[in-house]
Amino acid sequence: MSAWPEITTAKSENRHEIKLAGAAISKRISDEGLDKNLFKLTNINLLNISDTCLATIPDDIKLLVNLQSLLLYGNKLTEFNENLTSLPKLKVLDLSRNQLTKIPESLNKMKELTSINFSSNQIEQMPKFGDFPNLIIVDISNNKLSSFPDTENANMPHLTDLKLKANEIDSIPSYIARTLPSLKNFDIEGNQLKTIPGEIATMSKLKELNLKGNKLTDKRLMKLVDQCRTKQVIDYIRENCPKADSAQATSKGKGKKGKKQDEPPPDDVGDLCHSMKILHVEDDILKVTVIEQEIWNIRPHILCCIITELKFTEDLFKKFIQMQNKLHDTVCDKRNVATIATHDLSKIPPGNVVYTAKTPSKLSLKPLSRAKAYTGEQLFQQLTVEADSLRKEKKRNVYSGIHKYLYLLEGKPKYPCLEDSAGRVISFPPITNSDDTKMSLDSKSMLVEVTSHSSLGACKTVMDKMLQECLMLGIGDGEDSGFHTLTVQQVKVVDTEGNLKSVYPSRTDCAFDGNIKVYRLPKK
Repeated sequence: MSAWPEITTAKSENRHEIKLAGAAISKRISDEGLDKNLFKLTNINLLNISDTCLATIPDDIKLLVNLQSLLLYGNKLTEFNENLTSLPKLKVLDLSRNQLTKIPESLNKMKELTSINFSSNQIEQMPKFGDFPNLIIVDISNNKLSSFPDTENANMPHLTDLKLKANEIDSIPSYIARTLPSLKNFDIEGNQLKTIPGEIATMSKLKELNLKGNKLTDKRLMKLVDQCRTKQVIDYIRENCPKADSAQATSKGKGKKGKKQDEPPPDDVGDLCHSMKILHVEDDILKVTVIEQEIWNIRPHILCCIITELKFTEDLFKKFIQMQNKLHDTVCDKRNVATIATHDLSKIPPGNVVYTAKTPSKLSLKPLSRAKAYTGEQLFQQLTVEADSLRKEKKRNVYSGIHKYLYLLEGKPKYPCLEDSAGRVISFPPITNSDDTKMSLDSKSMLVEVTSHSSLGACKTVMDKMLQECLMLGIGDGEDSGFHTLTVQQVKVVDTEGNLKSVYPSRTDCAFDGNIKVYRLPKK
Protein backbone atom coordinates (compact mmCIF):
# COMPACT_ATOMS: atom_id res chain seq x y z
CA MET A 1 0.00 0.00 0.00
CA SER A 2 1.43 3.39 -0.99
CA ALA A 3 1.64 6.11 1.63
CA TRP A 4 -1.32 8.43 1.92
CA PRO A 5 -0.71 11.85 0.32
CA GLU A 6 -1.37 13.70 3.59
CA ILE A 7 1.35 11.64 5.28
CA THR A 8 3.80 12.01 2.38
CA THR A 9 3.30 15.78 2.42
CA ALA A 10 3.70 15.98 6.19
CA LYS A 11 6.98 14.07 5.93
CA SER A 12 8.42 16.04 3.02
CA GLU A 13 7.51 19.40 4.58
CA ASN A 14 8.46 18.30 8.11
CA ARG A 15 5.06 19.34 9.39
CA HIS A 16 4.35 19.18 13.08
CA GLU A 17 0.65 18.47 12.83
CA ILE A 18 -1.54 16.25 10.67
CA LYS A 19 -5.29 16.06 10.28
CA LEU A 20 -7.08 13.04 8.81
CA ALA A 21 -10.82 13.60 8.98
CA GLY A 22 -14.10 13.05 7.20
CA ALA A 23 -15.74 10.65 4.78
CA ALA A 24 -12.84 10.20 2.35
CA ILE A 25 -10.42 9.26 5.14
CA SER A 26 -13.07 7.01 6.67
CA LYS A 27 -13.42 5.09 3.40
CA ARG A 28 -9.65 4.58 3.19
CA ILE A 29 -9.57 3.27 6.74
CA SER A 30 -12.46 0.94 5.96
CA ASP A 31 -10.84 -0.35 2.76
CA GLU A 32 -7.21 -0.69 3.75
CA GLY A 33 -6.75 0.33 7.38
CA LEU A 34 -4.84 3.29 8.72
CA ASP A 35 -1.60 3.98 6.85
CA LYS A 36 1.22 2.66 9.06
CA ASN A 37 3.58 5.28 7.65
CA LEU A 38 1.79 7.69 9.95
CA PHE A 39 3.71 6.28 12.91
CA LYS A 40 7.04 7.11 11.28
CA LEU A 41 6.25 10.83 11.63
CA THR A 42 7.87 10.96 15.04
CA ASN A 43 8.27 14.75 14.99
CA ILE A 44 4.57 15.61 14.88
CA ASN A 45 3.11 17.21 17.99
CA LEU A 46 -0.57 17.24 16.94
CA LEU A 47 -2.51 14.33 15.43
CA ASN A 48 -6.18 14.70 14.54
CA ILE A 49 -8.07 11.65 13.27
CA SER A 50 -11.73 12.56 13.58
CA ASP A 51 -15.18 11.72 12.25
CA THR A 52 -14.11 8.43 10.68
CA CYS A 53 -14.85 4.72 11.12
CA LEU A 54 -11.61 4.16 13.08
CA ALA A 55 -12.47 1.37 15.54
CA THR A 56 -9.13 0.76 17.26
CA ILE A 57 -6.08 2.79 18.19
CA PRO A 58 -3.01 1.01 16.77
CA ASP A 59 -0.33 -0.02 19.27
CA ASP A 60 2.21 1.93 17.20
CA ILE A 61 0.69 5.15 18.59
CA LYS A 62 3.41 4.82 21.24
CA LEU A 63 6.03 5.68 18.59
CA LEU A 64 4.78 9.26 18.30
CA VAL A 65 6.81 10.35 21.30
CA ASN A 66 6.55 14.08 20.57
CA LEU A 67 2.76 14.21 20.48
CA GLN A 68 1.31 17.00 22.61
CA SER A 69 -2.26 16.92 21.28
CA LEU A 70 -4.15 13.77 20.25
CA LEU A 71 -7.63 14.39 18.87
CA LEU A 72 -9.56 11.20 18.09
CA TYR A 73 -13.14 12.46 18.44
CA GLY A 74 -16.13 11.26 16.45
CA ASN A 75 -14.81 7.79 15.58
CA LYS A 76 -15.91 4.22 16.45
CA LEU A 77 -13.41 3.49 19.20
CA THR A 78 -14.56 0.91 21.75
CA GLU A 79 -11.36 0.51 23.79
CA PHE A 80 -8.79 2.80 25.34
CA ASN A 81 -5.41 1.54 24.11
CA GLU A 82 -3.04 1.63 27.09
CA ASN A 83 -0.15 2.46 24.75
CA LEU A 84 -1.51 6.01 24.91
CA THR A 85 -0.29 6.22 28.48
CA SER A 86 3.34 5.90 27.36
CA LEU A 87 3.25 9.14 25.33
CA PRO A 88 5.60 11.27 27.46
CA LYS A 89 4.63 14.76 26.24
CA LEU A 90 0.88 14.41 25.68
CA LYS A 91 -1.06 17.38 27.04
CA VAL A 92 -4.41 17.28 25.23
CA LEU A 93 -6.36 14.01 24.89
CA ASP A 94 -9.74 14.13 23.15
CA LEU A 95 -11.58 10.81 22.74
CA SER A 96 -15.07 12.33 22.73
CA ARG A 97 -17.94 11.00 20.62
CA ASN A 98 -16.75 7.39 20.50
CA GLN A 99 -18.04 4.16 22.03
CA LEU A 100 -15.71 3.70 24.99
CA THR A 101 -17.12 1.87 27.99
CA LYS A 102 -14.23 2.11 30.45
CA ILE A 103 -10.97 3.92 31.09
CA PRO A 104 -7.99 2.03 32.60
CA GLU A 105 -6.18 2.87 35.85
CA SER A 106 -3.07 3.53 33.76
CA LEU A 107 -4.56 6.89 32.80
CA ASN A 108 -2.82 8.09 35.94
CA LYS A 109 0.57 7.66 34.23
CA MET A 110 -0.16 10.64 31.99
CA LYS A 111 1.29 13.36 34.21
CA GLU A 112 1.58 16.02 31.49
CA LEU A 113 -2.12 16.11 30.61
CA THR A 114 -3.77 19.51 30.74
CA SER A 115 -7.07 18.56 29.08
CA ILE A 116 -9.08 15.32 29.05
CA ASN A 117 -12.24 15.01 26.96
CA PHE A 118 -14.12 11.70 27.19
CA SER A 119 -17.57 13.22 26.59
CA SER A 120 -20.30 11.42 24.63
CA ASN A 121 -19.16 7.83 25.14
CA GLN A 122 -20.67 4.92 27.10
CA ILE A 123 -18.39 5.12 30.16
CA GLU A 124 -19.94 3.64 33.30
CA GLN A 125 -17.06 4.16 35.72
CA MET A 126 -13.85 6.16 35.84
CA PRO A 127 -10.65 5.01 37.55
CA LYS A 128 -9.61 6.76 40.74
CA PHE A 129 -7.82 9.99 39.89
CA GLY A 130 -4.24 10.23 41.17
CA ASP A 131 -1.47 12.72 40.52
CA PHE A 132 -2.31 15.15 37.70
CA PRO A 133 -0.21 18.22 38.47
CA ASN A 134 -0.99 19.98 35.16
CA LEU A 135 -4.61 19.03 34.54
CA ILE A 136 -6.93 21.98 33.85
CA ILE A 137 -10.03 20.56 32.11
CA VAL A 138 -11.89 17.26 32.53
CA ASP A 139 -15.01 16.61 30.44
CA ILE A 140 -16.88 13.34 30.98
CA SER A 141 -20.32 14.67 29.97
CA ASN A 142 -22.92 12.51 28.22
CA ASN A 143 -21.82 9.14 29.56
CA LYS A 144 -23.30 6.55 31.93
CA LEU A 145 -21.54 7.38 35.19
CA SER A 146 -23.64 6.36 38.18
CA SER A 147 -21.17 7.66 40.75
CA PHE A 148 -19.02 10.77 41.02
CA PRO A 149 -15.41 10.30 39.76
CA ASP A 150 -13.20 9.41 42.72
CA THR A 151 -10.87 12.35 43.39
CA GLU A 152 -10.54 11.77 47.15
CA ASN A 153 -6.80 11.12 47.01
CA ALA A 154 -6.12 13.08 43.83
CA ASN A 155 -3.56 15.81 43.33
CA MET A 156 -5.21 18.18 40.85
CA PRO A 157 -4.13 21.63 42.01
CA HIS A 158 -4.90 23.41 38.73
CA LEU A 159 -8.17 21.80 37.67
CA THR A 160 -10.53 24.65 36.79
CA ASP A 161 -13.21 22.94 34.68
CA LEU A 162 -15.10 19.75 35.57
CA LYS A 163 -17.93 18.80 33.23
CA LEU A 164 -20.17 15.87 34.20
CA LYS A 165 -23.37 16.88 32.45
CA ALA A 166 -25.94 14.23 31.41
CA ASN A 167 -24.83 11.25 33.47
CA GLU A 168 -26.62 9.32 36.25
CA ILE A 169 -24.66 10.60 39.25
CA ASP A 170 -26.72 10.64 42.45
CA SER A 171 -24.42 12.49 44.87
CA ILE A 172 -21.49 14.89 45.11
CA PRO A 173 -18.81 13.94 47.66
CA SER A 174 -18.03 16.62 50.21
CA TYR A 175 -14.27 16.13 49.79
CA ILE A 176 -14.13 17.88 46.40
CA ALA A 177 -13.90 21.18 48.28
CA ARG A 178 -10.54 19.91 49.54
CA THR A 179 -9.24 17.97 46.54
CA LEU A 180 -10.24 20.42 43.78
CA PRO A 181 -9.07 23.76 45.23
CA SER A 182 -8.94 25.64 41.90
CA LEU A 183 -12.32 24.59 40.47
CA LYS A 184 -13.99 27.49 38.69
CA ASN A 185 -16.57 25.87 36.40
CA PHE A 186 -18.54 22.87 37.64
CA ASP A 187 -21.26 21.50 35.33
CA ILE A 188 -23.27 18.58 36.68
CA GLU A 189 -26.55 19.36 34.91
CA GLY A 190 -28.96 16.54 34.08
CA ASN A 191 -27.95 13.96 36.68
CA GLN A 192 -29.80 12.34 39.61
CA LEU A 193 -28.77 14.63 42.46
CA LYS A 194 -31.22 15.08 45.33
CA THR A 195 -29.07 17.04 47.78
CA ILE A 196 -25.99 19.26 47.59
CA PRO A 197 -23.26 19.17 50.26
CA GLY A 198 -22.69 22.46 52.05
CA GLU A 199 -18.95 22.15 51.40
CA ILE A 200 -19.60 23.33 47.83
CA ALA A 201 -20.09 26.84 49.22
CA THR A 202 -16.57 26.83 50.68
CA MET A 203 -14.96 26.52 47.22
CA SER A 204 -13.67 30.08 46.98
CA LYS A 205 -12.78 29.99 43.27
CA LEU A 206 -16.05 28.48 42.06
CA LYS A 207 -17.67 30.93 39.63
CA GLU A 208 -19.97 28.75 37.53
CA LEU A 209 -22.10 26.01 39.12
CA ASN A 210 -24.70 24.32 36.92
CA LEU A 211 -27.13 22.10 38.86
CA LYS A 212 -30.06 22.31 36.44
CA GLY A 213 -32.02 19.21 35.46
CA ASN A 214 -31.47 17.33 38.71
CA LYS A 215 -34.10 16.01 41.15
CA LEU A 216 -33.32 18.29 44.07
CA THR A 217 -35.63 17.77 47.03
CA ASP A 218 -35.16 21.37 48.19
CA LYS A 219 -37.70 23.20 46.04
CA ARG A 220 -36.36 26.65 46.85
CA LEU A 221 -32.91 25.57 45.77
CA MET A 222 -34.42 24.12 42.61
CA LYS A 223 -36.02 27.49 41.86
CA LEU A 224 -32.77 29.34 42.46
CA VAL A 225 -30.89 26.90 40.22
CA ASP A 226 -33.34 27.51 37.37
CA GLN A 227 -33.62 31.28 37.72
CA CYS A 228 -30.51 32.75 39.28
CA ARG A 229 -26.83 33.29 38.89
CA THR A 230 -24.23 31.11 40.56
CA LYS A 231 -23.59 33.57 43.39
CA GLN A 232 -27.17 33.37 44.64
CA VAL A 233 -27.13 29.57 44.40
CA ILE A 234 -23.90 29.29 46.38
CA ASP A 235 -25.14 31.76 49.01
CA TYR A 236 -28.24 29.62 49.49
CA ILE A 237 -26.17 26.42 49.73
CA ARG A 238 -23.99 28.08 52.35
CA GLU A 239 -26.99 28.99 54.51
CA ASN A 240 -29.22 25.96 54.01
CA CYS A 241 -27.32 22.85 52.93
CA PRO A 242 -25.63 20.94 55.77
CA LYS A 243 -21.99 19.96 55.57
CA ALA A 244 -21.02 16.31 55.83
CA ASP A 245 -19.23 16.93 59.11
CA SER A 246 -22.39 18.37 60.65
CA ALA A 247 -24.70 15.50 59.75
CA GLN A 248 -26.00 15.37 63.32
CA ALA A 249 -27.59 18.76 62.80
CA THR A 250 -29.40 17.60 59.66
CA SER A 251 -32.76 17.00 61.23
CA LYS A 252 -32.60 20.33 63.03
CA GLY A 253 -31.69 22.00 59.77
CA LYS A 254 -34.60 20.32 58.00
CA GLY A 255 -36.98 21.70 60.54
CA LYS A 256 -35.76 25.21 59.94
CA LYS A 257 -35.91 24.74 56.21
CA GLY A 258 -39.42 23.40 56.47
CA LYS A 259 -40.59 26.60 58.08
CA LYS A 260 -39.19 28.60 55.21
CA GLN A 261 -40.79 26.59 52.42
CA ASP A 262 -43.66 29.03 51.85
CA GLU A 263 -41.65 32.21 52.32
CA PRO A 264 -40.92 34.32 49.22
CA PRO A 265 -37.50 33.86 47.59
CA PRO A 266 -34.68 36.33 48.31
CA ASP A 267 -34.95 39.74 46.65
CA ASP A 268 -32.18 39.00 44.14
CA VAL A 269 -34.19 36.09 42.69
CA GLY A 270 -36.51 38.63 41.17
CA ASP A 271 -33.70 40.88 39.97
CA LEU A 272 -35.03 41.30 36.44
CA CYS A 273 -32.20 42.43 34.19
CA HIS A 274 -29.69 41.19 31.69
CA SER A 275 -26.29 40.35 33.20
CA MET A 276 -22.78 40.19 31.78
CA LYS A 277 -20.02 38.53 33.81
CA ILE A 278 -16.49 39.60 32.95
CA LEU A 279 -13.82 37.15 34.13
CA HIS A 280 -10.42 38.61 35.07
CA VAL A 281 -7.60 37.48 32.84
CA GLU A 282 -5.49 34.62 34.21
CA ASP A 283 -2.02 33.41 33.21
CA ASP A 284 -3.40 30.29 31.50
CA ILE A 285 -5.72 32.26 29.20
CA LEU A 286 -4.82 32.67 25.53
CA LYS A 287 -2.93 35.89 24.74
CA VAL A 288 -2.47 37.79 21.49
CA THR A 289 1.13 38.64 20.57
CA VAL A 290 1.46 41.54 18.13
CA ILE A 291 4.47 41.66 15.77
CA GLU A 292 4.50 45.45 15.69
CA GLN A 293 7.25 45.90 13.12
CA GLU A 294 5.16 43.92 10.61
CA ILE A 295 1.72 45.32 11.32
CA TRP A 296 2.20 48.95 12.41
CA ASN A 297 1.57 50.59 9.02
CA ILE A 298 -0.94 48.05 7.69
CA ARG A 299 -3.65 47.32 10.28
CA PRO A 300 -2.09 47.94 13.68
CA HIS A 301 -5.02 47.71 16.10
CA ILE A 302 -6.52 44.52 17.54
CA LEU A 303 -8.67 43.52 20.52
CA CYS A 304 -9.85 40.05 21.49
CA CYS A 305 -12.00 38.45 24.14
CA ILE A 306 -13.55 35.03 24.75
CA ILE A 307 -17.26 34.34 25.20
CA THR A 308 -17.86 31.12 27.12
CA GLU A 309 -20.89 28.95 27.98
CA LEU A 310 -22.50 29.40 24.56
CA LYS A 311 -25.85 27.69 24.08
CA PHE A 312 -26.96 28.01 20.48
CA THR A 313 -30.24 26.85 19.04
CA GLU A 314 -30.68 26.71 15.26
CA ASP A 315 -32.68 29.92 15.36
CA LEU A 316 -30.20 31.72 17.62
CA PHE A 317 -27.24 30.66 15.50
CA LYS A 318 -28.91 32.01 12.37
CA LYS A 319 -29.61 35.31 14.14
CA PHE A 320 -26.02 35.40 15.43
CA ILE A 321 -24.63 35.22 11.87
CA GLN A 322 -27.11 37.85 10.70
CA MET A 323 -26.09 40.09 13.60
CA GLN A 324 -22.41 39.97 12.60
CA ASN A 325 -23.26 40.91 9.02
CA LYS A 326 -25.37 43.80 10.27
CA LEU A 327 -22.58 45.10 12.51
CA HIS A 328 -20.15 45.03 9.58
CA ASP A 329 -22.51 47.28 7.63
CA THR A 330 -23.32 49.63 10.53
CA VAL A 331 -20.88 50.20 13.41
CA CYS A 332 -17.96 48.86 11.30
CA ASP A 333 -18.95 51.17 8.41
CA LYS A 334 -18.83 48.39 5.81
CA ARG A 335 -15.48 47.22 7.27
CA ASN A 336 -13.88 50.61 6.62
CA VAL A 337 -13.58 51.27 10.36
CA ALA A 338 -13.09 47.75 11.73
CA THR A 339 -13.66 44.06 11.05
CA ILE A 340 -15.10 41.36 13.32
CA ALA A 341 -14.03 37.71 13.21
CA THR A 342 -15.37 34.91 15.42
CA HIS A 343 -13.67 31.55 16.00
CA ASP A 344 -14.69 28.33 17.74
CA LEU A 345 -12.15 28.28 20.58
CA SER A 346 -12.13 24.47 20.73
CA LYS A 347 -10.73 24.43 17.18
CA ILE A 348 -7.72 26.54 18.14
CA PRO A 349 -4.81 24.55 19.65
CA PRO A 350 -3.52 25.51 23.12
CA GLY A 351 -1.09 28.42 23.22
CA ASN A 352 -1.01 32.08 22.23
CA VAL A 353 -2.05 33.53 18.88
CA VAL A 354 0.08 35.93 16.86
CA TYR A 355 -1.09 39.03 14.97
CA THR A 356 1.28 39.85 12.13
CA ALA A 357 1.46 40.60 8.40
CA LYS A 358 2.79 38.54 5.51
CA THR A 359 3.44 39.04 1.84
CA PRO A 360 0.44 37.87 -0.24
CA SER A 361 2.33 34.85 -1.55
CA LYS A 362 3.40 33.70 1.94
CA LEU A 363 0.00 33.98 3.64
CA SER A 364 -2.02 30.78 3.32
CA LEU A 365 -5.40 29.77 4.74
CA LYS A 366 -8.56 27.85 3.96
CA PRO A 367 -11.18 30.63 3.68
CA LEU A 368 -14.68 30.32 5.10
CA SER A 369 -16.89 28.05 3.00
CA ARG A 370 -14.07 27.16 0.60
CA ALA A 371 -12.95 23.60 -0.09
CA LYS A 372 -9.22 24.27 -0.35
CA ALA A 373 -6.44 26.50 0.93
CA TYR A 374 -5.33 29.65 -0.92
CA THR A 375 -2.42 32.01 -0.58
CA GLY A 376 -3.45 35.61 -0.01
CA GLU A 377 -2.41 36.34 -3.58
CA GLN A 378 -4.50 33.48 -5.00
CA LEU A 379 -7.53 34.40 -2.93
CA PHE A 380 -7.40 38.04 -3.99
CA GLN A 381 -7.20 36.98 -7.65
CA GLN A 382 -9.98 34.40 -7.24
CA LEU A 383 -12.31 36.86 -5.52
CA THR A 384 -11.59 39.49 -8.18
CA VAL A 385 -12.52 37.05 -10.96
CA GLU A 386 -15.68 36.00 -9.10
CA ALA A 387 -16.64 39.62 -8.46
CA ASP A 388 -16.34 40.57 -12.13
CA SER A 389 -18.30 37.49 -13.15
CA LEU A 390 -21.11 38.20 -10.68
CA ARG A 391 -21.28 41.83 -11.66
CA LYS A 392 -21.67 40.93 -15.34
CA GLU A 393 -24.18 38.18 -14.56
CA LYS A 394 -26.37 40.49 -12.50
CA LYS A 395 -25.67 43.49 -14.74
CA ARG A 396 -24.67 45.67 -11.81
CA ASN A 397 -21.94 48.23 -11.34
CA VAL A 398 -21.21 47.25 -7.73
CA TYR A 399 -19.75 44.22 -6.01
CA SER A 400 -21.59 42.16 -3.41
CA GLY A 401 -20.71 39.91 -0.45
CA ILE A 402 -17.06 39.82 0.60
CA HIS A 403 -16.10 40.88 -2.92
CA LYS A 404 -17.04 44.46 -2.07
CA TYR A 405 -14.16 44.66 0.44
CA LEU A 406 -11.37 43.78 -1.99
CA TYR A 407 -10.42 47.41 -2.47
CA LEU A 408 -9.31 47.52 1.18
CA LEU A 409 -6.35 45.29 0.25
CA GLU A 410 -5.56 46.53 -3.23
CA GLY A 411 -1.91 47.45 -3.64
CA LYS A 412 -0.91 46.43 -0.11
CA PRO A 413 2.63 44.94 0.08
CA LYS A 414 1.58 42.73 3.00
CA TYR A 415 -1.68 41.35 4.33
CA PRO A 416 -2.61 41.24 8.03
CA CYS A 417 -3.31 37.85 9.59
CA LEU A 418 -3.83 36.04 12.88
CA GLU A 419 -1.91 32.78 13.42
CA ASP A 420 -2.54 30.12 16.03
CA SER A 421 0.22 28.46 18.09
CA ALA A 422 0.80 25.92 15.32
CA GLY A 423 1.51 28.68 12.77
CA ARG A 424 -1.83 28.18 11.01
CA VAL A 425 -3.52 31.34 9.70
CA ILE A 426 -7.00 31.55 11.23
CA SER A 427 -7.92 35.07 10.18
CA PHE A 428 -7.28 37.33 7.19
CA PRO A 429 -8.87 40.72 7.99
CA PRO A 430 -10.69 42.52 6.58
CA ILE A 431 -11.68 39.79 4.08
CA THR A 432 -12.37 36.49 5.80
CA ASN A 433 -11.32 34.06 8.51
CA SER A 434 -10.44 30.39 8.32
CA ASP A 435 -12.92 27.63 7.65
CA ASP A 436 -10.87 25.53 10.12
CA THR A 437 -12.06 27.61 13.10
CA LYS A 438 -15.53 28.61 11.95
CA MET A 439 -18.38 28.80 14.42
CA SER A 440 -21.13 26.20 14.39
CA LEU A 441 -24.31 25.28 16.21
CA ASP A 442 -22.21 23.09 18.54
CA SER A 443 -19.68 25.78 19.49
CA LYS A 444 -19.39 26.31 23.25
CA SER A 445 -16.68 28.98 23.50
CA MET A 446 -15.83 31.71 21.02
CA LEU A 447 -12.75 33.84 20.41
CA VAL A 448 -13.91 37.26 19.20
CA GLU A 449 -11.41 39.36 17.25
CA VAL A 450 -11.80 42.97 16.15
CA THR A 451 -9.12 44.66 14.02
CA SER A 452 -8.86 48.20 12.67
CA HIS A 453 -6.45 50.35 10.68
CA SER A 454 -7.82 53.52 12.26
CA SER A 455 -7.71 53.33 16.08
CA LEU A 456 -7.95 51.16 19.19
CA GLY A 457 -10.98 53.22 20.17
CA ALA A 458 -12.76 52.02 17.04
CA CYS A 459 -12.03 48.41 18.06
CA LYS A 460 -13.49 49.06 21.52
CA THR A 461 -16.65 50.64 20.15
CA VAL A 462 -17.23 47.69 17.83
CA MET A 463 -16.40 45.10 20.48
CA ASP A 464 -18.72 46.72 23.04
CA LYS A 465 -21.53 46.65 20.51
CA MET A 466 -20.76 43.04 19.58
CA LEU A 467 -20.94 41.88 23.21
CA GLN A 468 -24.12 43.84 23.83
CA GLU A 469 -25.78 42.23 20.80
CA CYS A 470 -24.59 38.75 21.85
CA LEU A 471 -26.07 39.30 25.31
CA MET A 472 -29.40 40.55 24.00
CA LEU A 473 -29.68 37.63 21.56
CA GLY A 474 -29.47 35.16 24.43
CA ILE A 475 -26.63 33.02 23.06
CA GLY A 476 -25.32 32.61 26.61
CA ASP A 477 -28.45 30.86 27.84
CA GLY A 478 -30.00 29.39 24.70
CA GLU A 479 -33.17 31.43 24.83
CA ASP A 480 -34.73 33.99 22.57
CA SER A 481 -36.75 35.82 25.22
CA GLY A 482 -36.62 37.04 28.81
CA PHE A 483 -33.50 38.23 30.61
CA HIS A 484 -30.17 36.91 29.44
CA THR A 485 -26.68 36.24 30.76
CA LEU A 486 -23.32 36.29 29.00
CA THR A 487 -19.90 35.27 30.33
CA VAL A 488 -16.90 37.07 28.85
CA GLN A 489 -13.23 36.23 29.52
CA GLN A 490 -10.69 39.03 29.31
CA VAL A 491 -7.83 38.58 26.81
CA LYS A 492 -4.48 40.37 26.84
CA VAL A 493 -2.70 41.81 23.82
CA VAL A 494 1.09 41.93 24.33
CA ASP A 495 4.17 42.79 22.31
CA THR A 496 6.91 40.30 21.40
CA GLU A 497 8.64 40.87 24.76
CA GLY A 498 5.46 40.18 26.70
CA ASN A 499 4.75 43.81 27.62
CA LEU A 500 1.04 44.56 27.97
CA LYS A 501 -0.47 46.64 25.18
CA SER A 502 -4.15 46.27 26.08
CA VAL A 503 -6.66 44.05 27.80
CA TYR A 504 -10.30 43.75 26.88
CA PRO A 505 -12.84 44.22 28.39
CA SER A 506 -11.05 46.66 30.72
CA ARG A 507 -12.77 48.44 33.61
CA THR A 508 -13.84 51.27 31.33
CA ASP A 509 -15.32 49.00 28.64
CA CYS A 510 -18.87 47.64 28.45
CA ALA A 511 -20.41 50.67 30.18
CA PHE A 512 -23.93 49.93 28.97
CA ASP A 513 -27.01 52.04 29.54
CA GLY A 514 -30.36 50.49 30.35
CA ASN A 515 -31.28 47.14 31.81
CA ILE A 516 -27.84 45.48 31.78
CA LYS A 517 -25.74 44.77 34.85
CA VAL A 518 -22.03 44.11 34.40
CA TYR A 519 -20.27 42.01 37.03
CA ARG A 520 -16.48 42.28 37.01
CA LEU A 521 -15.09 39.32 38.89
CA PRO A 522 -11.82 40.15 40.69
CA LYS A 523 -8.54 38.36 40.23
CA LYS A 524 -8.15 35.47 42.61
